[in-house]
Amino acid sequence: MIELNRITIDPGICLGQPTIRGMRITVSLILKQVAGGMSVEEILGAYPELEKEDILQALKYAAWLASEKTVLIPVRGAARAGAGA
Repeated sequence: MIELNRITIDPGICLGQPTIRGMRITVSLILKQVAGGMSVEEILGAYPELEKEDILQALKYAAWLASEKTVLIPVRGAARAGAGA
């Protein structure tokens, strides 16, 4: 199991979204910055309260989530709803 001691989930902070060390910086914010082409150094410059390990753990957390098995649940009436379009 990977260690994710910097990723915190608190219903009172950012509506329970995963954040970094209880700050109001969400994992999704960091992932969007990386996906948008920002380097680790640029993110650290934009958010000086972050540390390099925070960003690395956000990426590890995303990789862990992406590796989880996803089960699709059929929605009743979905096939009929799209039939008339």
